[in-house]
Amino acid sequence: MALKTKLTELLTIDHPVLCAPMAGVTGGKLAAAVSEAGGLGLLGGGYSETDWVMRELREAGNSRIGTGFITWALDKNPSLLDGVLEHSPAAIMFSFGGIEPYAAKVKDAGAVLICQVQSVAQARQVADQGADIVIAQGTEAGGHGAARATFPLVPAVRDALPSNVVVVAAGGVGDGRGLAAALMLGADGVLVGTRFYATRESLAPEEGKKRLTEGSGDATYRGSVFDKARGIDWPEPYDIRTLRNSFIDHWAAEGLQAMDAELPEIQTDYTRAREAGDMDKFATIAGEAADLVNDIPPAGDIVTRMVAEAEAALGRFDRE
Repeated sequence: MALKTKLTELLTIDHPVLCAPMAGVTGGKLAAAVSEAGGLGLLGGGYSETDWVMRELREAGNSRIGTGFITWALDKNPSLLDGVLEHSPAAIMFSFGGIEPYAAKVKDAGAVLICQVQSVAQARQVADQGADIVIAQGTEAGGHGAARATFPLVPAVRDALPSNVVVVAAGGVGDGRGLAAALMLGADGVLVGTRFYATRESLAPEEGKKRLTEGSGDATYRGSVFDKARGIDWPEPYDIRTLRNSFIDHWAAEGLQAMDAELPEIQTDYTRAREAGDMDKFATIAGEAADLVNDIPPAGDIVTRMVAEAEAALGRFDRE
């Protein structure tokens, strides 16, 4: 059984699997590995740090990849998009902000326009603005997101959009069973972050990868504690899901207002923890699919595994 969908046709890829553009984690080597395995890797444009993005684009070599941006951060450095487009990306992905200033430029450059949304209203808006692919992200996702769950959001987005707009599911997909479920919900593929966080090519701290293999969805936390500690002012309604650690346990109990009194010291300590790789204070970005992460393999193996598992799951219902 070949998993050919509108997503594989539009992007001319073998498998309906996209690697999420995780800030500071999905560098050139991870994005390239996923693409070489037949999916599409999306380099993490993150907070639009030009030097980092350009270096990682070079790390990808000649592999056909895309790049994803946190849109409100790109608004502060819009020229970065021009630099990325000079590398002829397969796709450009936008999340968490308006695409009006960028949509035409992406399309004119010949790249596929991908937009991640967290509501049906947002899905309709970006489709009207020219999105080729709409990613419906549920709250189960690691990293930043909103409130709606993946399982009901994906079919609602599919029903709301014209048939020519490709829909992708994100949030809680950690293996081939999740891919199969997404296809049954009406999606044309999946965007996967947490599972690719713990791979050899990932730029995540090694201790963070190890903790993820030992973690679970029950041990994740969604809130704004880490953003406050990093001094990053994320717009509402978005907050971040990570594995719990001693830092989270303390400040989630104390509350965000309590952090204000000690904020300069907290931010200094957090920076030191990041530099030292202290994962008791630094964030391990992970979603509720953490239970499904049990090893740290090459990223290409994840793609192969996921597709085989999905084919097996879907084959159970093949009555022919």
